[in-house]
Amino acid sequence: MSDPPRSASVLPCLTTTPGIGGQFRNQPEDFRVEELPLYETSGEGEHAMLFIEKRDITTPRLVEVLSQSLGISDREIGVAGRKDRFAVTRQFVTVPARSLESLDPEQVTEQLQLGDQLGPGESIRVLTADRHRNKLKTGHLAGNRFEIVLRDVSVSEGEPFEVAQETCRQIDRSGFVNYFGEQRFGHSDNSDEDGLRLLRGEKSRRLNRGALRFTMSAVQSRLFNEWAAKRLDDGLAATVLPGDIMQVIESGGCFNVDPDEVATEQSRFDLRETVPTGPMFGPKMKTPAGEAAEREKAILESAGLTGDEFAKFHKVAAGARRPLLVWPKNLTVKQTSQSVLEFSFTLPAGTYATSLLREVQKSRE
Repeated sequence: MSDPPRSASVLPCLTTTPGIGGQFRNQPEDFRVEELPLYETSGEGEHAMLFIEKRDITTPRLVEVLSQSLGISDREIGVAGRKDRFAVTRQFVTVPARSLESLDPEQVTEQLQLGDQLGPGESIRVLTADRHRNKLKTGHLAGNRFEIVLRDVSVSEGEPFEVAQETCRQIDRSGFVNYFGEQRFGHSDNSDEDGLRLLRGEKSRRLNRGALRFTMSAVQSRLFNEWAAKRLDDGLAATVLPGDIMQVIESGGCFNVDPDEVATEQSRFDLRETVPTGPMFGPKMKTPAGEAAEREKAILESAGLTGDEFAKFHKVAAGARRPLLVWPKNLTVKQTSQSVLEFSFTLPAGTYATSLLREVQKSRE
């Protein structure tokens, strides 16, 4: 690449307050997340919808445990989202109803016989169970509610709590940048490298379908992050451009901005009715026009790509649009001690809590 992609940790922030640093995930209880369902269970059907609380366990590991305990294939298990390991998380899972002896949550937990499968500190508990017609699929959730403890916060001038309050006020007004978090790019921050090599036609190691999907998604995510960062670099986070593809926040529908309608669409954005979207490159992605198209073309060129390369990988990188900004719901911060703050907020599905937190913490580099 002519311009190496920026690590997620050093992407520009939208808020103007100083960072308060701090650490989270000192223990799983410091990071709590609860899925919000997209729909209620139907009370009938061939599937059982389980609401599960787990501690220090990844979603793939949860699926593996359910598969082994219930004697079913992992392909028969549905989840709406992947949740981090070092956390206390509550998420929905569907399994075939025939695999359960009862729909009583305590009896389901007993049926799983978790004693021999879980390590120290790990736990799985079924909170609710009900019949449902459909198997859960990725994205079938309304959002996620977070409660996150940030420890060892400090600031050179003023009080960390007051600075955090002002940051939250700015986020409420202007939103935060919908970056993909560092975890999207793996422990070594390089999960997109294989995908870039494949797209460029360069020699790469052989990948199974799952690994191919992961690395191509990482490429899309990296390029989106760079597009969003360039928008901030140029002072355009809150500016509607000719040819932009806007998303209606209420409905999710997308449309191109005609050059003659920029002023009108700027007003709609200012009213928080719409938001600019950025590229998740792929053959099915809705393409912008004019100045907006030129900006996306520049992102591809910096990666040594034209965009046409994604067609070969359309099954794992179809393409989509992603909002540039996100406004959290019910964002609050409270101080539990001089150097410990607790944040709570709700985000749409697919939005990273760590991307909101980085606006509060900011890089100390």
